Amino acid sequence: MATNKAWTLASRPAGWVTEDNFKLVESEAPRPQEGEVLVKGEWLSLDPYMRGRMNDVKSYVPAVQIGQVMVGEVAGEVLESKHPGFRPGDKVCAPLGWQLYGCAKGAELTKVDASRAPLSYYLGVLGMPGKTAYFGLNEIGRPKAGETVVVSAASGAVGSVVGQLAKIAGCRAVGIAGGKAKCDYVVKELGFDACVDYKAGNLHRDLKEACAKGVDVYFENVGGEMLDTLLRLMNPFSRIVVCGMIAEYNLTEPYAHKNLRAVLVNRIKMQGMIVFDWRERYPEAVQALAGYLAAGRLKYRESVLQGIERAPQGLIALLKGRNFGKQLVKLG
Repeated sequence: MATNKAWTLASRPAGWVTEDNFKLVESEAPRPQEGEVLVKGEWLSLDPYMRGRMNDVKSYVPAVQIGQVMVGEVAGEVLESKHPGFRPGDKVCAPLGWQLYGCAKGAELTKVDASRAPLSYYLGVLGMPGKTAYFGLNEIGRPKAGETVVVSAASGAVGSVVGQLAKIAGCRAVGIAGGKAKCDYVVKELGFDACVDYKAGNLHRDLKEACAKGVDVYFENVGGEMLDTLLRLMNPFSRIVVCGMIAEYNLTEPYAHKNLRAVLVNRIKMQGMIVFDWRERYPEAVQALAGYLAAGRLKYRESVLQGIERAPQGLIALLKGRNFGKQLVKLG
């Protein structure tokens, strides 16, 4: 029997995550029960939401408990099946967490077509990040041709798709990213109209210049001071999609927002979004995104770490904005 390696939560972080918050455990690979499937992971997705799951607080999903395997989605291959809908060799995505092998019930698995796109894409542009961008922008942001759409973390897995979808919708797309290299990528490779470097220290001034007609849709991935700054630039009856608050996940005290009055004055619609709310419509998003990808209208980039041993390093780097594009760990 193969040896499984799994990262468990060893302690809850106080502020920034450290490698000491995780413990690598080895054991025999599990065997599937009736209705279950054994999957060998090939790719592990690392995402900002994982930081929130490390806290023991009320949220939209349960927190990871001490000693449990860290949560996360894996793309891999079915090795053994005791479910009629799957057979060995099938490529699937499953919420197996940070481990090499795992069993899941058939209802928890998503069969994917690895001949249509690389398997890793189903954790990124065709996976949760892509679906988040698709539904968040279209269902809450509701962009109209000619409007200005701003997205933070614009070179990341979600933000990069949001901006490109905004361009497809006929909007002016303005990104916010950290550093010249990321901003150049967002404009020159992804086709945004402009990208503001928040590390340059002139966020409000530079955004005001890039958004001469104000902001109609803001897709929020960062929160904190960035959200406060955007509130000063939003147009009447604009929309803010609150998808992530990565700048606040590691704070020991909550950020004190100063400009919430703008929501009242400009009658801003500000709504949080969790992609699970559109679970029944996932195939719609995958079909649309795959079509844009095949047509060359959607570009995508991955940051890859080799080996499950590096998963904690990858999450820490992601939370500090060091990744470029979708952060993945190659397991096999």
